[in-house]
Amino acid sequence: MRFLTIKTSLLVTVLINVSCGGGGSSGGSVTPQPIPQPEPQAPTMPAEIGAGPARCVNGMADIFPCDGISLAKRVSLSDMGGDQGNDSWGWVDQQDGHEYALMGLDNRVSIVDITSPEEPVIMGHILTQTIASSWRDVKVYADHAYIVADSAGSHGLQVFDLTRIRGVTGEQRFMPDIVYSEFNSAHNIAINESSGFAYVVGSNTCAGGPHMVDINTPGNPIFAGCHDADGNAHDLVCVNYVGPDTDYTGKEICFVSNGDGEKFTIVDTSDKTSTVTVASFNYPEIAFVHQAWLTEDHQYLFINDELDELNLQSPTRTYVIELTDLDDPNYLYVHEGTNNATDHNLYVKGNLVYEANYKSGLRVLEFDDLATDTLVEVAFFDTYPDDDLTGFSGAWNVYPFFPSGTLIVSDVDRGLFVLTMDE
Repeated sequence: MRFLTIKTSLLVTVLINVSCGGGGSSGGSVTPQPIPQPEPQAPTMPAEIGAGPARCVNGMADIFPCDGISLAKRVSLSDMGGDQGNDSWGWVDQQDGHEYALMGLDNRVSIVDITSPEEPVIMGHILTQTIASSWRDVKVYADHAYIVADSAGSHGLQVFDLTRIRGVTGEQRFMPDIVYSEFNSAHNIAINESSGFAYVVGSNTCAGGPHMVDINTPGNPIFAGCHDADGNAHDLVCVNYVGPDTDYTGKEICFVSNGDGEKFTIVDTSDKTSTVTVASFNYPEIAFVHQAWLTEDHQYLFINDELDELNLQSPTRTYVIELTDLDDPNYLYVHEGTNNATDHNLYVKGNLVYEANYKSGLRVLEFDDLATDTLVEVAFFDTYPDDDLTGFSGAWNVYPFFPSGTLIVSDVDRGLFVLTMDE
């Protein structure tokens, strides 16, 4: 078990005792006494740059620009045994309340105890089922982690019982409990925790659309059906719908980002054997529909487009869609940020949008009435201090759902950031 703290060297005090001896030779000469030499001191090891902890003061936390968010600790890629970071998610052990970050790397998923944010502890690793991949995705349901990888051969879906880390006394390498092999590689996985179904997209099955898996028995995933999303799906979010359109109240609805199809699709997946496309739409200046998330009342949808900043030289864009009528979604407007960084993944908690925007790091937007553009940036932490330009380095994902309020950001280049919002 690796405790990620930086030890300072102890000051060594050398006590020199000088003795005065009596004469032993004629003429009263004194025999020279050896001069005591100081004990060698251990070299002072400099603190790792950007490792933290570091409060956000005057716009900086160590080497990282910030506003309203401080660095509790950074866990480097080398600490976790990988060369490149990607996805992340979180797990809370209901038995003791401990909070864990699951950090995706090119060759594994690392499990890090972040209960004490300034003293994260690496508990272990779930190694890749096949080969290293730049795209690994992980979600959690019923104390189990579900992991896919893209361009990784016959990787399948790894299922790991997270309760196995309880009581471990050293950093472990874990094997998954089971590997679901109804597909090979896949780009992404989403889980509807209310229904107990997982949705895999970008696989070699279901024409790249949602491959549905029943995980109500977490250690025994069962194929439930396919939905052809009319284009290779890139990501999706699935919910038991509670929004304003009463025609779909209680239905299981998936909001699918069809990156290759350059459109967004709403699908009723209530009947896994007979799914229905409710609506298919796009928005102005669409480039690559990447990912989206709903407001908690399911009335609005935020979309990020991974290529609009690059193709149009626009500021970072967040698209807002009204969902009063699921059969006829209404594009409202696009909110533009303060720089040109490419956006990646975003999530909503309360009236805050947490965006992992690659080179500009984590951006937190607050909103009021979304009928008009009331989004305003209220905090940020830039995990990539080099620049805020377009490109695919920096913050890949943010997870804002820990009960403690601790935030984690997985960074392609610098590993896992454990962050805290300032009071």
